[in-house]
Amino acid sequence: QVQLVESGGGLVQAGGSLRLSCAASGRTFSSYGMGWFRQAPGKEREFVAAITGRGRTTLYADSVKGRFTISRDNAKNTVYLQMNSLKPEDTAVYYCAADPTGYWVLRRIPREYDFWGQGTQVTVSS
Repeated sequence: QVQLVESGGGLVQAGGSLRLSCAASGRTFSSYGMGWFRQAPGKEREFVAAITGRGRTTLYADSVKGRFTISRDNAKNTVYLQMNSLKPEDTAVYYCAADPTGYWVLRRIPREYDFWGQGTQVTVSS
């Protein structure tokens, strides 16, 4: 079992930056693939970014490529999402998720992740 706790959300103006953190419990964090997803009101949960267990490979949604960066610190059991050049359409609840089979594989479908955090709200004003 893995418990995930997100932090770092908030209100920011368009063009600004935020860094989200996701702290994980457990001693096998480095074996998990990690992902960030987001869900805006009235919309389905959508993939944002993913990173493999050792952090050597990443994947991004086209909508955030070049603006967001996913990274992880396995010594701290934490995954990060650095968000730059934020746009109003980035407004959503952001969730981190853990995939026990994702050491080598990047996944972008929510149902392929077994563990989820409670989410953190990101609001970008125009």
